[in-house]
Amino acid sequence: MALHRNTNQMDFNRESKEGKPSTEERLDSGIDSLKEEDYRAVAEEICRLHIECEPSPQKQLNYGAAESQEWKTQVTEDGDTLLHLAIIHEAKDCIRKMIQLSKNTDFLDFQNDQRQTPLHLAVITNQSDVCQRLLADGCDPTLVDDGGDMPIHIACRHGNLPCFSVLTQFCRQEHLQKMMTACNYQGQNCLHLASVHGFLSMVESLVDLGADVDAKEQRNGRSGLHLAVDQQNLALVKLLLKKGADPNLLTFGGHTPFHLTYGRGNDDIKRELFSLTRPDLRELPDSESDDSEDEEDAESDDEVPYDDIQWNGH
Repeated sequence: MALHRNTNQMDFNRESKEGKPSTEERLDSGIDSLKEEDYRAVAEEICRLHIECEPSPQKQLNYGAAESQEWKTQVTEDGDTLLHLAIIHEAKDCIRKMIQLSKNTDFLDFQNDQRQTPLHLAVITNQSDVCQRLLADGCDPTLVDDGGDMPIHIACRHGNLPCFSVLTQFCRQEHLQKMMTACNYQGQNCLHLASVHGFLSMVESLVDLGADVDAKEQRNGRSGLHLAVDQQNLALVKLLLKKGADPNLLTFGGHTPFHLTYGRGNDDIKRELFSLTRPDLRELPDSESDDSEDEEDAESDDEVPYDDIQWNGH
């Protein structure tokens, strides 16, 4: 049961184009999403696991034996282990015991059919305490799902500050450096995701943690400042400039952030960037202006009067 659930927005220090927070629907893939027979099967497995995790004193001596760890090998048709299922259904006692019994093992990094690890699911379900427990017991926070997202990408996309804080504070230094630079399969890193969704406090934290404020998206070369202008987010534009963003940085198409203010309604952003942009980079590229003129000429040349009532000359 791979999980796609949008958590409530956690970063309230946000200014969007509409001037109000996003109201994305939170999709619940919990118990109610299961068929009755599937639910019973999951409930029985977790119940059995709960019993096995409370062994007799004699059985405690044999926890290292393979027969006492059979639950680690059980996988659903979607590739989920019992730990995945326990996290999805927020079965806290089972989660704690399974993580404790799997400390520093590959089981904590097992990926389901959508390549989601238990840590991915803990972030999706907004369980920062589970994130902390997984990190403390040796999980790898740099593994990616089938969209190229690390758990921290998911936290940045949804403004999930509690999980973001745990991921950045309790991971190893080499993991943190990788998380600050890695792009998903859409070519966006954490700073891009936080910027495009307008999470100001998260953007500030990312830069303070070492994220490159001028890092470019891999698809079109936009920086966080370009994205802030795209979103018409004046507060984010000011924050990124304060953090050292380059106002003269060009996209792969040769556009500065100031170029993106053309045709936009926020004059405050235009004024903010005008004095900081080099004079030779304020006008749109000549090729773009020439193309628009050629298009206008072509349209006028192609205009041929016609009467759509005529048929065979009549």
